Amino acid sequence: MRSGSLRLRLGLAAAGLIALALALAGIGLTLIFDRVLDARTADGLDRTAKLIAGQVALAPDGAPTLPREPPDSRFSTPYGGLYWQIDRPVEAAGGATLRSRSLWDRSLGTVPNAAQEPAVGDLAGPDGGRLIAVTRRVTIPDRTGPVALAVTVAEDRRDLAQSRSTFLRLLVPSLGALFAALTLAMSLFVRRALAPFRTLRADLAAIHAGTRTRLPETFPEEVRPLVADLNRLLDAQERDLERARTGAGDMAHGLKTPLAVLDALARRTEGGHPALAAEIAEQAHAMARQVERTLARARAASGGLRRKACPVAPAVAKIAGALKRLPEGEALRWEIAVSDGLAFPGDEGDLTEILGNLLDNARKWAHRRIRVSARAEGGEAGLVLEDDGPGMSEAAIAGIARGRRWDETRPGTGFGIAIARDLAEGVGARLRLSRSELGGLKVELCWPVPAA
Repeated sequence: MRSGSLRLRLGLAAAGLIALALALAGIGLTLIFDRVLDARTADGLDRTAKLIAGQVALAPDGAPTLPREPPDSRFSTPYGGLYWQIDRPVEAAGGATLRSRSLWDRSLGTVPNAAQEPAVGDLAGPDGGRLIAVTRRVTIPDRTGPVALAVTVAEDRRDLAQSRSTFLRLLVPSLGALFAALTLAMSLFVRRALAPFRTLRADLAAIHAGTRTRLPETFPEEVRPLVADLNRLLDAQERDLERARTGAGDMAHGLKTPLAVLDALARRTEGGHPALAAEIAEQAHAMARQVERTLARARAASGGLRRKACPVAPAVAKIAGALKRLPEGEALRWEIAVSDGLAFPGDEGDLTEILGNLLDNARKWAHRRIRVSARAEGGEAGLVLEDDGPGMSEAAIAGIARGRRWDETRPGTGFGIAIARDLAEGVGARLRLSRSELGGLKVELCWPVPAA
């Protein structure tokens, strides 16, 4: 896809938005996971605090005792990452503290009082790390009266960090796979959304090729205004074409009478003033040739966008049949191989005039053979016209001037190839001249074939 492609720009924009959305989703999921992990850890610590609070007792000296420690081995491993501590306030019998072996000779402290029991917060760990801690305050009976105790259970956040890392190792590839899937889905969606424009392009190519005259009205609602405008443009172009052809015809009819009068005057004065008559006749014929060429170019320039394709084989057969009846044409061997499916991107009148000029030129110069064949390759179709006449050198072909006679020994105006070239260019075709393997001139009339 090119840099200016709408599909590329939409795809890149969609991929960027998807990446941004997934990045925000990843951040949100990580925050949610952290909150859930803290909540679940705090809930587990609170259950352990309740277990300890249910077993705690007071020794005769008032110090707290715990008949059976929690079963987790980390409580008995120095700096094992899991800690508990029972505090008796200082004002009560001088205060006392009972803690797990994992604290070694360090103390935890307690989480400040909170509005709800238990109190959850962070404390400094015995080895300098951060702990998530739960403090539950309980009251147990004693012979001197109720005694308030604070039971604190804590876990090292580094253990939680490992769980977080495991979560991220699973989250990042999952988001990457989701990004690839969503990007592919969005690419297919964009391609599907732009499908009407591909159809529109194919329909316009069909109009250029002459197989369709208007765009269909079956496009989605968002594209219909564009289609309607294009159809109005095609209608206006068709009207301009008709006006151009009408004007060309009017011009031809308007000039025919003055030229006929000049020719008649030349013949009248031929007896008394032969030089003057010859000069008048020569100028009249020159004007007629210029009018013929100008009208052909006007018809070619009015081709525009919308043309009707016409079959080539019948036109070739018709023109060749007419030329065979001429004196020079009867002695020639005409080899014609044109398929019925070949279509010219112009109307029948243009094709007839192009082929008439080209085949008539071949008839004039051929010795014995004229060959007409069809070709289709490299996205082009066309006709190849060859003769076995004297032909032309590459230098002569390169120096061809429109309206200049190539050889004064044969009759002609010198405008046949020029008119054929103008008409061909008017419908998007072109002429290529070279030497034929038959020995004479090879003329290739080629035009592009729209992609399917």
